[in-house]
Amino acid sequence: MEILTSTDWTEYELIDTGNREKLERFGKYILIRPEPQAVWQKSMPESEWERLSHARYVRVKGKKSAGDEFERGSWVRKPKMPEQWTIGYKYKQMQLNFRLGLTAFGHIGVFPEQAINWNYVYDIITQNAKRGTEAIPSPVTRHPSPVTRHPSRVLNLFAYTGGTSLAAKAAGADVVHVDSVKPVITWAKEMMVASGLDNIRWVVEDAMNFVRREVKRGSLYDGIILDPPAYGRGPDGEKWILEDSIDEIVAISKQLLVPENGFFVLSLYSMGFSALIPENLAKTRFGDVPGMQSGEFYFEDKGKRKLPLGTFLRFGA
Repeated sequence: MEILTSTDWTEYELIDTGNREKLERFGKYILIRPEPQAVWQKSMPESEWERLSHARYVRVKGKKSAGDEFERGSWVRKPKMPEQWTIGYKYKQMQLNFRLGLTAFGHIGVFPEQAINWNYVYDIITQNAKRGTEAIPSPVTRHPSPVTRHPSRVLNLFAYTGGTSLAAKAAGADVVHVDSVKPVITWAKEMMVASGLDNIRWVVEDAMNFVRREVKRGSLYDGIILDPPAYGRGPDGEKWILEDSIDEIVAISKQLLVPENGFFVLSLYSMGFSALIPENLAKTRFGDVPGMQSGEFYFEDKGKRKLPLGTFLRFGA
């Protein structure tokens, strides 16, 4: 089991954590957002947080809905804080650009810890493409001839604004991006254009309904990416509760993944979920796959505290 953090960011920084909040820099702007796992004391005084920050997200008391993912609040902004701005992320030949914004749910359009998965997906797809173009001896002429390989076909479920979709596309894959919220899909399209990419297939649909139909169609994918919320609803009121549905969707993913040389990435962010849970889910449905990795994501603040930011399970060719 591994504990991983991203070292490739220049436009993101976790400055301080504590008292159930985090102080983060996104490009030129510094935000204060709730962080339920930061139960320790802040390293810096509250006055310094206030001095450095450009905006603070405050939850509206008494307005909590059925799931924490949909608890609303509001932003308290200083005069120089814009509603929208852009940051970039670079890894090898991949250059992604994210249009950020202050939403009523406290999300801003990117989850920086997922950069580890972006790199992983980019590397697997580019390596597969490289292997597909290597010259091998022809059985007829005995001379090397190139192998024709189609682009990797990748399915990203619960894809939000699509950082992993962009990474897969930047690596040359054919990407199917599924999310149940139409405005989020529109936002993801803006990210794609800002990153100089195109031709992602956008699907506004409940993820479970989509994969059930894909099984009936006999569809197969070279890679499947799952980053489900703890709680959510589909466009027609379908209810998603992580504990109730995660095993089924992992089982369906097994049916949709190519039998050989496929990759699978599962991320979970739910309070109290051990990193052993995604590992057990994958081993139950896929068996003991060589090269399987599992663990936690984190970022370290300037006070040297490691903030846990979810668990992961992944394997690939």
